[in-house]
Amino acid sequence: MARTLLVSDLHLGTRAGSDVLRRDGVAEKLLGALEGVDRLVLLGDTLELRQGKAHSVLASARGVLERLGERMAGRQIVLVPGNHDHALIDSWLARRDGDPLGLEQRCTPSEASFIAAEMASMLAPAAVEVAYPGIWLGDRIYAMHGHQLDLHMTVPTIERVAVALSGRVSLDGARRWDDVHSVDDYEAVIAPVYAWVHAAAQSGRPSETVDGGRTVKAWNALRSRRGGAIGARAFPLAFPWLVRAANAAGLGPLRSELSPQELRRAGLRAQSVVVERLGIDAGHVIFGHTHRAGMLDEDEPAEWLTPNGVRLHNTGCWVFSSTFANGPQSPYWPGYAVLVADGEPPRLLRLLESFEAAQLKPAG
Repeated sequence: MARTLLVSDLHLGTRAGSDVLRRDGVAEKLLGALEGVDRLVLLGDTLELRQGKAHSVLASARGVLERLGERMAGRQIVLVPGNHDHALIDSWLARRDGDPLGLEQRCTPSEASFIAAEMASMLAPAAVEVAYPGIWLGDRIYAMHGHQLDLHMTVPTIERVAVALSGRVSLDGARRWDDVHSVDDYEAVIAPVYAWVHAAAQSGRPSETVDGGRTVKAWNALRSRRGGAIGARAFPLAFPWLVRAANAAGLGPLRSELSPQELRRAGLRAQSVVVERLGIDAGHVIFGHTHRAGMLDEDEPAEWLTPNGVRLHNTGCWVFSSTFANGPQSPYWPGYAVLVADGEPPRLLRLLESFEAAQLKPAG
């Protein structure tokens, strides 16, 4: 029986050290889960290429990648680029012919980019391949990073607004910015944003807007609603009006509700739209991107089912966030993975539930 393990959002190489695979004992848990696995899928955002130069990020990731490659010797590792490491596939996308992009493009790491080629050398002696935007895993099971869902999110993040503005420029004719119905359509909207962000990061000093810090600060300010500077206290009062202005400008629909529950619902609604727009004919779709693992026992099953009856699964993440992860039972706790075995539905694994926050959070 063939077995595939999927993990996403490792974000190796973060400046703050929030990628937990550098913490003592964490990598051993992931390596242990590879016992008896035939294929490992790194389902996007394996590298944190928004927070520093590519060569520095690769140097930070080397130790983890080499250990994964050693454990997977003679077996397959598939790299699926996400939004934070979209540059993994940039060279191949730039050289491809005019044929429409499908749900699964395969290429060698050297064809994909120099970054992918460097990763493959670190992952040796495993056999490494690149797939984009996703990969079929057998009988009607499809996996993708899921960054396309940003076009359909109702939570007003900086990236969500950026792709809306990009779509206004990138899509032809009188089409609305989110009138997308193919992989090429999605790439036309999101790729310019990712190219700009990647270029900014290569300066070696990306701003908080580029690396996501401002989004987290805004979230914390909206949740606290008291204390701090006058500007921080005023922001929650102005926020609903800013959302209304964005909707009036045609960048919506956006909602001013910010809660863990709405983040979950919005992400699932958005991924359901992606499944429909891309015509993914699957019984199960596995994605990452939102850092919110699921479906968990306490989740409502109906929320994880698309209107067309596709069951959604989320791989969670491998970064520690004190903002979102309040304990090992949190859906944002790092260390989730999804196991797919022939003839069985995808199964969510908790690999770090025995760890405490003090063991995972960055030093300092």
